Amino acid sequence: MLSGKKIAVLMGGPGSERAVSLATGNAVLRALLGLGLDAVAVDVTSANIDLPTGTNLAFNAIHGTFGEDGTLQKRLEELGVPYTGAGVESSRIAFDKNLAKAAFVAANVPTPRAEIIDFSKGPRLPSFTAPFVVKPPREGSSVGVHIVRNQADAEAAIADAAKYGNEILVEEFIEGKELTVGILNGAALPIVHIAPPDGVYDMASKYPWLSGAKGSEYFCPADLDLETTLRVQAAAVAAHRSLGVEIYSRVDVLLDSQNRPFVLEANTIPGMTETSLLPKAAAAAGITFPELCKTIAELSLQLRS
Repeated sequence: MLSGKKIAVLMGGPGSERAVSLATGNAVLRALLGLGLDAVAVDVTSANIDLPTGTNLAFNAIHGTFGEDGTLQKRLEELGVPYTGAGVESSRIAFDKNLAKAAFVAANVPTPRAEIIDFSKGPRLPSFTAPFVVKPPREGSSVGVHIVRNQADAEAAIADAAKYGNEILVEEFIEGKELTVGILNGAALPIVHIAPPDGVYDMASKYPWLSGAKGSEYFCPADLDLETTLRVQAAAVAAHRSLGVEIYSRVDVLLDSQNRPFVLEANTIPGMTETSLLPKAAAAAGITFPELCKTIAELSLQLRS
């Protein structure tokens, strides 16, 4: 299906995750070129996208704002260029943690209880006490996220999160294992267990090559019994479907001490380097990194041609 097609790999972007996106985009580019496909890098630095003449497919490797929130998808549809992954509406909903939380609750997806605080109406605390997690709703890669363990730290955490927007998601803190589940063409891949060095999976432990910090350890397939594995995968698939996400995603889940899964979010443009979590899960299912990139491209072109 991809033979004779020109694939523009869109990377970088104007948002806060530019450096991570460049790593993803270059890895995807190398994989596609290694398969003998006609792929070219496009470093996106603004909302104005300059695609090569004759582009048949845009492979979206732009994380976070602009690339993952539906803006880029809408622009590509206006240009009449097919693109990979989630569409305009599913991207918009999945990227906004408040909208995604509402979709999870409506579909009975297990997820931590939460409240939305409108900082424009003045600072206030949630109705439930610490520990809880404070999140800017429209940022990715743990940008602006705070785990509040003491009530005294809550106001400062909420004020810091408000730097990214007035609507702040405050979510019940679930103590447990950090898991993530890749979804490809509607099916769950093997579960990845994330073990951060200090117990907190933040920007530093996600991307140690950016910060020089000690990175997390990853175990795939996660060491879980079959019943728990199936329960976690079912929750991840239900979350993916509740958002209407097309082609693929990576769903983050916490597993508490009673082996109950709680879905946190779905990432519609997850990291796609050879060592990223979705490729790790695919490898455990026998899918090489180049095959994963090719499959995403083929499914997307089939959907949007």
